[in-house]
Amino acid sequence: MFNILAAPVFTNDAVVLGILLLILAAIFITSNSDNPKWQKFYTFVPSLLLCYFIPSIFNSLGVISGEESNLYFVASRYLLPASLVLLTLSIDFKGIIGLGPKAIIMFLAGTVGITIGGPLALLTVSYFAPEMTGGAGPEALWRGLSTVAGSWIGGGANQTAMYEVFNPSDDLFSAMVTVDIIVANIWLGFLLYGAGISEKIDNWFNADASPITELRKKIEDYKASIAKIPTLADITTIVAVAFVVTAIGHLGADFMAPWIGENFPYLSNLSLDSRFFWIIVIATTGGLALSFTPARKLEGAGASKFGSLFLYVLVATIGMKMNVLAIFENPGFFLIGLLWIIIHVTILFVVAKIINAPFFFVAVGSQANVGGAASAPIVASAFHPALAPVGVLLAVMGYALGTYAAYLCAIMMKFVG
Repeated sequence: MFNILAAPVFTNDAVVLGILLLILAAIFITSNSDNPKWQKFYTFVPSLLLCYFIPSIFNSLGVISGEESNLYFVASRYLLPASLVLLTLSIDFKGIIGLGPKAIIMFLAGTVGITIGGPLALLTVSYFAPEMTGGAGPEALWRGLSTVAGSWIGGGANQTAMYEVFNPSDDLFSAMVTVDIIVANIWLGFLLYGAGISEKIDNWFNADASPITELRKKIEDYKASIAKIPTLADITTIVAVAFVVTAIGHLGADFMAPWIGENFPYLSNLSLDSRFFWIIVIATTGGLALSFTPARKLEGAGASKFGSLFLYVLVATIGMKMNVLAIFENPGFFLIGLLWIIIHVTILFVVAKIINAPFFFVAVGSQANVGGAASAPIVASAFHPALAPVGVLLAVMGYALGTYAAYLCAIMMKFVG
């Protein structure tokens, strides 16, 4: 990976975590400042976008390294499921169901955009750079791009499935991982920015965002009715609930994933042999189940605030994986990736315009495909923390569709190549 410095300055994860938390603290202190200059700045630049972009700059400059750090793994496997538990504790499940079919339609539109976007992008580039789109055997470009398709329709488990099916060379796969991360995170940045101006975009779509607003209002009213100053017992209980359910998720995943892999190998096509899949599903299910119990009153002591903090740490570790200078290593590959994502976005916007879908459904439907369970709730929470489960539920659909849609996409790219 191309860095300005030959080696990262800080490789100790304790130090890197301190840097990331310092960045997060600075962002939230300034975003809540009464200073008019800061208020004006954050009118145009969402704080969540900075939480992800500033660590990416530190990574690009070689101050820290996403490649050499284990923080993303820890955040995605421990803090993300704990976050989902706390963000779903007080959720109005009936309210989510009441959001209607537009969320699913936009998710499926995103899937279609990725499935046909790869072949169209490859075909477009082949007209003016045919030498770049060919290759033979493991070096065939379409084989590498198949892993991007898997990643962008579900996530890492689907990407691994495509890698095993089509066997691109290690060098080609490494380049594709870079394209995947950079292009997907550039689009994530646009989505986070769009969340801050969603009302303007909704007006352009002629969309009725009132069901989302009503759900937010109900959640906010409920929080106000149970709000209290948290005691040490409250805080301990919140943390215990989050990580006990997370532990149950890991325990269930350790049993379910290998059991399905051994006894029902054909279900691997649905990513049901993925430990991460089961961790997310069990944690989300646990949080939703607790929302029907007295545990939902933990929201009054700030459960969702702890959940949001865990999620923001995950955002920072995602940003730390992005090297904004890596685009210069394989510009042709990145061109295909950018065209691919543009086709995906175009289809999303056309469908949203036709059915008058709110931008929330566009953003979450897209990220449930491109980012999967690790970042779909991040985008949803940019609109409101309590909406994070919508992103998770759609991302689970991405796991189920990912392998099939990515395989179809790969076959079409093979034909084009």
